[in-house]
Amino acid sequence: MLINCPYCGPRDLSEFSYQGDGNRTRPDPASTNQAEWNAYVYDRTNIAGDHNEIWQHAGGCRAHLRVTRNTLTHKIISVGFARDERHKKPHGHRRSGAHS
Repeated sequence: MLINCPYCGPRDLSEFSYQGDGNRTRPDPASTNQAEWNAYVYDRTNIAGDHNEIWQHAGGCRAHLRVTRNTLTHKIISVGFARDERHKKPHGHRRSGAHS
């Protein structure tokens, strides 16, 4: 399986480390809600089809990537930086060198 790293280009799966399900939301670290933490740590869905995953290019640029992969065929549908998903701004990105 090849993953197309946005920095390094297509690379073999052996260069990457699976970091987990890309759809899960971590509970507030200060939370003492045991049921919420148990669900986060132990409950997993076994998706048959397209699935969002987080991978790290551990053997290359070390970037964390959000990968959409079909779990039945292992076909990679899309790859992007994980940080882009978490830090998207609704009004676009600032241009390089611009100040607000």
